[in-house]
Amino acid sequence: MSDHDETYFGNESATFGDRVTAAREAAALSDENFARKLGVKLKTVQSWEQDLGEPRANKLQMMAGMLNVSMRWLLTGEGDGPVVLSEAEPMPGDLAELLADLRRSRADMKKMTDNLARMEARVQAMVAKA
Repeated sequence: MSDHDETYFGNESATFGDRVTAAREAAALSDENFARKLGVKLKTVQSWEQDLGEPRANKLQMMAGMLNVSMRWLLTGEGDGPVVLSEAEPMPGDLAELLADLRRSRADMKKMTDNLARMEARVQAMVAKA
């Protein structure tokens, strides 16, 4: 590992795009798979990772949940970042599957929460009109 690799994710040198890439890779997601799960185009994820664009708040929240990191960490490098296991300590298959299931469940819960918020806003608008 080069010196650059060891400091790649340091608060002083890492950008938002670096942190997104690091968390995505720690979650073992390809950029294509990550884009599909977020419901965005591949070039959108690539622009975020290259610091050429930034996600909207709802996508940022989805990303944090999907990648198991805090939104604060994604934005600033402070807070809960990805858990990176060394190659000397591989994750057992059952644990990796469980972690993947947890991440999927978290993303599904986020979608349901967003849907509930939209429905609540519609009901409030209907009540206000009545």
